[in-house]
Amino acid sequence: MQRAGFFVYAAHYVCHTQCMMYTESPVLELAGVSKGYGGEPVLRGLDLSLGRGVHALLGPNGAGKTTLINILTTLVPHDSGTVRVLGLDPATQAGRIRHRISVTGQFAAVDEVLTGRENLVLMGRLLGLRPAAARARADELLERFEIATAGGRRVATYSGGMRRRLDLAISLIWPPEVLFLDEPTTGLDTRSRIALWDQIRTLAAEGTSVFLTTQYLEEADQLAEQITVLDGGRIVAQGSAGHLKSLVGGAFLRVLDGSGTVVQEVATDGSAADLARVSAEVAATAPGLRVELRQPTLDDAFLHLTGHRAHPTEDSADRPDDNAPHGLEVAR
Repeated sequence: MQRAGFFVYAAHYVCHTQCMMYTESPVLELAGVSKGYGGEPVLRGLDLSLGRGVHALLGPNGAGKTTLINILTTLVPHDSGTVRVLGLDPATQAGRIRHRISVTGQFAAVDEVLTGRENLVLMGRLLGLRPAAARARADELLERFEIATAGGRRVATYSGGMRRRLDLAISLIWPPEVLFLDEPTTGLDTRSRIALWDQIRTLAAEGTSVFLTTQYLEEADQLAEQITVLDGGRIVAQGSAGHLKSLVGGAFLRVLDGSGTVVQEVATDGSAADLARVSAEVAATAPGLRVELRQPTLDDAFLHLTGHRAHPTEDSADRPDDNAPHGLEVAR
């Protein structure tokens, strides 16, 4: 009987992988979706269709990112429009959606009194695994997320990066078809952030679609195949990182003085002839200046689309979006 939990898990995994192989319909669909709190609109008529892969949602504080995540994960209802998650309606089929997705919120939802292994085993048991299967899955995930040596320690002793990895491991007790990550690396150091990126890439390679919100533009640039930019509750742009950068324009040369201060920026088509021409003009004007080629960045695109640069902070909840309930792990 102890093996029953394992077979339930295995059957779920087979169904999960087969569904991903044969499902070609959009993973997430929005049509005219709006949502407000206290009479103040937060989302305004969103239209969006996303297939499988890694997708990023960018936007300044208060743009409506968390509200959108909460709608897609069945935590709050939308006011108007149509929402489909894996072809299912959150208003009438929330239970079926929750069995096929997983969510990691902005803050690690782990019990600090328990050890890392105990957190994983507890969640496995709550999700229906038999004791032996829950322990086996816990050990597998501890190894995968490189926290096996700390598995027997209380989570209160973990670093921020370790807690975040444990939180993500908990969300993978059942392999989800779609994983929602709400600002997964906020507050992490560079090393921990890169380690988490590697785990997200691995999940995507295994077939799990990932939908993440982030204020770190490099994160979206590194991970996402498609990026949606939300501002003021509206979608202002969508496409690959390369496409969004192209909206800014082509490359340009920065003219710097001896101290490295930018004194001028000159547009260029990037060809050798044009680079030589601009460099010659700069040299003729002021021999002491130097030039360097700069391609548009995602930060440039964000500035171009929203009117200001992204500034990641520890506290990403600003009005009006902070009126929305913040999601934790979605119970299956």
